[in-house]
Amino acid sequence: MALTKQERRQRIKYRIRKKVQGTSERPRLCVFRSNRNIFAQLIDDVKQVTVVATSSRVKDIADQKVNKVEQAKLVGKAIAEKAIAAGYSNVVFDRNGYLYHGRIKSLAEAAREGGLIF
Repeated sequence: MALTKQERRQRIKYRIRKKVQGTSERPRLCVFRSNRNIFAQLIDDVKQVTVVATSSRVKDIADQKVNKVEQAKLVGKAIAEKAIAAGYSNVVFDRNGYLYHGRIKSLAEAAREGGLIF
């Protein structure tokens, strides 16, 4: 029986998470992409806590009338600023089962330009 899109992504996600784990020194930058919005958060998997989070639903990003790829760039810059303000510059990128192109790629590149190292 063929896998649905969600089941396929879930399998890829589990395969990625076997290798990628966030620590106190190097948290995991996890990305979630919905049809309308994109969310990013830094997670410390050892303490099981979210350190920093932002999304395209934040007022200053949501007010700008740009396409979804540009929105992802704004979220990438915002997460980088918040992470550096919280004292994190090295992170592990978790694409969360999504392909590394489009909005995921633009968010990652914007986070790198913002000063995050991964």
